[in-house]
Amino acid sequence: MISSNLREEKDFLGVVNIPSTALYGIHSFRARSNFPDTTVFHPEWYKALGSVKKACYQTAREFYKKAGEKISLNDVHFRIIEDDVLDKLILAATEIEKGNHLSEFIVPAVSGGAGTSINLNINEIITNRALQLLNEAPGNYDKIDPIEKANIFQSTNDVIPTSLKIAVLRLLEPLEESVNRLRQQTERLERQHQQHLRKAYTQMQEAVPSSFGRLFGTYSDALSRDWWRISKCFERIKVVNLGGSAIGSGITVPRFFIMEVVRRLQENTQLPITRADNLFDATSNLDSLVEVHGILKALAVNLEKMVSDIRLLSADVHGTKELELPNKQVGSSIMPGKVNPVIPEFVISSSHKVYANDMLIAGLCAQGCLELNAYIPTIGHALLESLKLLIASANTLNENLFQDLNLHIDKASESLYSSPVVATALVPHLGYNKCSEIALAMKNTSSTIFEVNDAMKFMDNEKLRELLKPENLLKGGFTISDISK
Repeated sequence: MISSNLREEKDFLGVVNIPSTALYGIHSFRARSNFPDTTVFHPEWYKALGSVKKACYQTAREFYKKAGEKISLNDVHFRIIEDDVLDKLILAATEIEKGNHLSEFIVPAVSGGAGTSINLNINEIITNRALQLLNEAPGNYDKIDPIEKANIFQSTNDVIPTSLKIAVLRLLEPLEESVNRLRQQTERLERQHQQHLRKAYTQMQEAVPSSFGRLFGTYSDALSRDWWRISKCFERIKVVNLGGSAIGSGITVPRFFIMEVVRRLQENTQLPITRADNLFDATSNLDSLVEVHGILKALAVNLEKMVSDIRLLSADVHGTKELELPNKQVGSSIMPGKVNPVIPEFVISSSHKVYANDMLIAGLCAQGCLELNAYIPTIGHALLESLKLLIASANTLNENLFQDLNLHIDKASESLYSSPVVATALVPHLGYNKCSEIALAMKNTSSTIFEVNDAMKFMDNEKLRELLKPENLLKGGFTISDISK
């Protein structure tokens, strides 16, 4: 005898007892048992599935209406869903689109089956929620069936990749905005510190004179490229295969539905999506996901390079700390007063997770076999994870690092004039050998270049000070008139 707290559900494999009030059903229950992963499915993908399902139900309704204008629907044998049921399916899908009932989604992030379990879990939630809206008990599948009705004119193989792309498009927007804000921060620092001198470094050794403005300018240009590349991701990811059914042939799907469902989804979401010209290709090949993630990887590389530089210049092991990171949290449970570069460390860790995801995505996309890729759940999870990590990285750099970054301008300038590297600026005027003598004397006596020149008399002091002004040190190369003065 079944407890009143349980309901019995069956498929062709057998019978399972499900909590009576649960919105999930037998297919979700089996998937959770078969895939004992604890990684949580991305809510962004879950919401996108609601958007796709809603568009499918709306398009099915339009199809029934159009068909009914031409023939009596009583004379055909295909599935026709009653208006009141369609109303409730649309309402339930809309609730999922808003993120409701997420706790009823019990399929883990990593699963087998090309996303069939994901699709069936969503179908069960929609079905049982629609039943509740009809004042019916969950599990009354004689009224609404999770496959016959909630999956009308759909296949896992077009619903899952389409919903993934919707989720990606929705995350690309905040990523683009966060990278642009970060670019604006670096531009501000570039303008503000264009003439503030510092030593440049090559291979972690002092090299030639430069400025903080130039340093942040390199970050600004890199982020500008990232911003531009992210804008191109919308083009790469917007092509969807919804309506293509199992392999892109549209088998079991009305031609009207194939032609109209993507348009409906585009109108609902206001996203720049379009139906693939070749639905077979869009179902079989996932190279667009590889391409988009490669762009994300490039952003991760630039973020890591940037924060690694800043962490190094702020480190205690650096002889002259040129900048100081904002103090954000206590750095030690044993060393009083210690503060660590936790924001750069977070960004570096996130970047390396993106690199790992890139290898995973490339490998599993290549594992697609003939008409389908069975690994889209893991591919999609990794892609969404990378997007969210990069959004978080850009946001925390904006809010917790660049806004209150403290540059030691005077100390950096004094250090430059005390460093042998400044002698390089005099090579066009004195030649390499004489400048080597100046550099060696500065190194041996720990003197400034002005003090060494006073002793060695290589150049008039006034001319030397003129040559070593920021505006002259930072000019792009020299002209004949510069060396003939």
